[in-house]
Amino acid sequence: MYEPVIGLEIHAQLLTKTKLFCGCSTQYGKPPNSQTCPVCLGLPGALPVLNEEAVVMAIKLALAIKINIHLCSVFSRKNYFYPDLPKGYQITQYHSPFATEGYLKIDTGTAQKVIGIERINLEEDAGKSIHDGMLDSSQKTYLDFNRSGVPLLEIVGKPEISSPAEAVEFLQLLRTLLQYLEICDGNMEEGSLRCDANLSVREKGNQKMGVKTEIKNLNSFRFLHKALEYEAERQIDLLRKGQPILQKTRLWDSSQNKTLPMRSKEEAHDYRYFPDPDLPPLVISQELIHRVRATLPELPQEKVERFTRQYGIPLYDAKILASSRDLADYFEQIALASGNPKQASNWIMRDVLQYLKEANIQIKQFPIPPKNLAELISLIEKKEITLSLAKEKVFPQMMQKKKEAPQIIKEEGLSQIRDEGKIREVILEVIEKNPKPFQQYQQGKVKTFGFFVGQVMKETRGHADPQLVHKILKEILDSSKNKMR
Repeated sequence: MYEPVIGLEIHAQLLTKTKLFCGCSTQYGKPPNSQTCPVCLGLPGALPVLNEEAVVMAIKLALAIKINIHLCSVFSRKNYFYPDLPKGYQITQYHSPFATEGYLKIDTGTAQKVIGIERINLEEDAGKSIHDGMLDSSQKTYLDFNRSGVPLLEIVGKPEISSPAEAVEFLQLLRTLLQYLEICDGNMEEGSLRCDANLSVREKGNQKMGVKTEIKNLNSFRFLHKALEYEAERQIDLLRKGQPILQKTRLWDSSQNKTLPMRSKEEAHDYRYFPDPDLPPLVISQELIHRVRATLPELPQEKVERFTRQYGIPLYDAKILASSRDLADYFEQIALASGNPKQASNWIMRDVLQYLKEANIQIKQFPIPPKNLAELISLIEKKEITLSLAKEKVFPQMMQKKKEAPQIIKEEGLSQIRDEGKIREVILEVIEKNPKPFQQYQQGKVKTFGFFVGQVMKETRGHADPQLVHKILKEILDSSKNKMR
């Protein structure tokens, strides 16, 4: 039996307004090469100046994953030629990284597992190559340097992940963390969060690592899972056939659902790292670390634990509600305003999330403010409207017309009927119209009780209080049954 050994390298684009070593904007989607200057284009004589905001963001992540921040780190030049690398080198950190030896705890479904994080590096991004045409002599390649110099955090995980599912869980948790800290938007489609995966296989019980391959630029959780599954099976198949595994860089081809070779994997020494002579060592004070620590929000796993403890909601609900900071805030506002956390969770888990999925929007774009949904929940609790009418009539109109629940209930005449005399009158009319089910109930067929409930609710257009309907109907039916004896 073989098992995969997986390590992830993640590049997170930081949400700074300007680039890492110059004042050019980092805004996404601008015309090609409109956000460049001599520094990020690597023109002779241009000197880099470090962006302090990027350093603060790096400290935030380091504190969140409990990694050791080095008070002194060094920027190096990583030398290699590629068309979208204007300087012929990338400014990064290597021999003296920003932070080392942290971890994340992931949920494997049966237990929590600690996955080590080897290092965090601050570095600049490269530009972007845009290929036009087929892979032949007619193909043209265009270069857009807007992304060149945008600040990145390189997060290097240890090879301690044992399955594609664990890899996806690790990346999802890290993405959520970056979004909570508001240092990266986590948009994988736009490339602001990118993932490379190193995978090798070995016989179970063997501690020796196998020959690894690197899968580059996996830009979705689904592709990460599928690529790792395929690559593990490919390597296991080679080993069973007695064929060698070559250390190569591969790409995931989603059209063929397979990894394809890209190039032989470079060794670290091929990059000829050396300290950047234009940048002094990065020195961080304990005072700055303490200031940044004071700004940290409640982190996702802390929020999950608090939600289950404070609001008594299931762990499954808490994990989903805490999966985004905005969604967690939305839930908490409703829970506190309505005084009914469980119903707040139920409405979001079922109705709100379904609408977000169908409309393909985020919770910030959801048309019902939290105080309005909390008010609807309170009206149901006060029995001013039935749950079925709230879901079928009020909730949709709150989204479409952007009106508050009391106004809709008044305009549509949806108030719940709680007048016992009126409900009794309707029940007697329903029994009179349905003598056969009435007779069946008297003969002991209690299933007809549900039929009568349905008929009463139909006659009242769902406005009658269901609990009162059950209570009065049972009294009338049982009373008539006793008289028959």
